[in-house]
Formats: sequence, C-alpha cells, structure tokens
Amino acid sequence: MCAHVLVAEDDEMQAELIRRSLLAEGHTATVVHDGRATLDAVRADRPDLVVLDVMLPVIDGLGVCRVLRRNDDIPVLMLTARNTEEDLLLGLELGADDYMTKPYSPRELMARIRTVLRRSGRAGTLREDPVVRAAGIAVDPVRHEVRCEGRTVECTPAEFEILLAMAARPERVFTRRQLLHSTRGIDRASTERAVDVHIMNLRKKLETDPRQPTRLLTVFGVGYKLSGGPA
Repeated sequence: MCAHVLVAEDDEMQAELIRRSLLAEGHTATVVHDGRATLDAVRADRPDLVVLDVMLPVIDGLGVCRVLRRNDDIPVLMLTARNTEEDLLLGLELGADDYMTKPYSPRELMARIRTVLRRSGRAGTLREDPVVRAAGIAVDPVRHEVRCEGRTVECTPAEFEILLAMAARPERVFTRRQLLHSTRGIDRASTERAVDVHIMNLRKKLETDPRQPTRLLTVFGVGYKLSGGPA
C-alpha cells in the first residue's frame, strides 16, 4: 500500500503542486489549509507523514508540531519561507523530522519525503508499483486511469480523487468531509453534499446495479467505504 500524506499548506497553488507530486509518486494525500484542520485531520486520517507549512493560519505550524509531539509520533516535514538558523533549530527542537526552506523543487521535496518515511520505519507501506488495487478496481495515479474488472472507466477529476483515497484504504469508512478533503484543489466550491453526487456517479460506472451496490457502500450516519477485498 502507498503512504498517506497530510499536506498542511495555506497557499492553495503550492498545496496542489505537492498533492500532484505525491500522487505521481504513488502516494495518496489529504490537503488542509490551517492548523486546526491539520490537527483534526491527523486524528481522523492517521497519516503516515505530515508535510507542515510553518506559516499556517489559526494555529501556526510550530504550534501544530508542538501538539503533535505531545500526542503522536507521526513523522513531520516542515516547510517555511524563513531560512534563519534560529527557525531551523526551533523546528527541529519541536520534533520535526526534517525542515525545508522555500523555494524548493518538487523533486527535492519528494526525495526528502522518501527519506523521512524510510527513516521513520514507515517505508514498508511504500511500493514501486503506484497502481492502487481493491474490490476489482485498479486506480493508476500516474496515468490517471481507472479500470474495473479489466475495462477502462472514465472518471471526472473529483471522482478519481475520491476513488483513489478509498481504494488506498479498502474497508475503511470515510466521512463526507474526509472525502471532500481528497478533492481540494480540484473543486474548491464543493460541499460535503457534493460527495453524495460523486459517489452516485461512481456507482453508475462501477456497480452492476447502482441501486444495490456491492463495492461503494453507504455506512449510515457516517459516510462511505469501498468493500470487496483486493483486486
């Protein structure tokens, strides 16, 4: 299984660049834009790594890192536009596993992420094959392709991101909010109710009988899950 990375970056264009770079590497990603949402997403999603911008609103990245280190051992890679030695040392003293200053190249960031995951012992979740397979479905984040029982399935960008997030963690129940986070940067105007529409459309494309789904299941009062075991 690929690694799941939480990207906490208030610059939406920068966050989207990181998210797309992660998908190209075969990872999945959740994007948030402030410190409070970061802490909420860590509790809800249990990511393998947090890419954490220092200059976040509500709670800054240093405050987030301080809270995380009191309660968790999730690896943290901090990003900042400030490059003084004091900032670097403070981030590392708070428990960041690595620290990068802006501007940086996406290639260097991905290399640092691989190093942090390997050093933290979470590299075992990584794989050379980026295709995510579950329930007879294969989702390729590099080619941006979906296949179901061998046939090609055309998906919108938001449908693709939702399906990728669910296929990476089959049998896990996702709330609408969590699935909405997986589409951030694609359709910022979407609401949680839009997730219901995306799921309905995916059922039409992936289920033999969309009215009686066997893959994309509703968990009443919570959200949705992808069921059916590995592909």
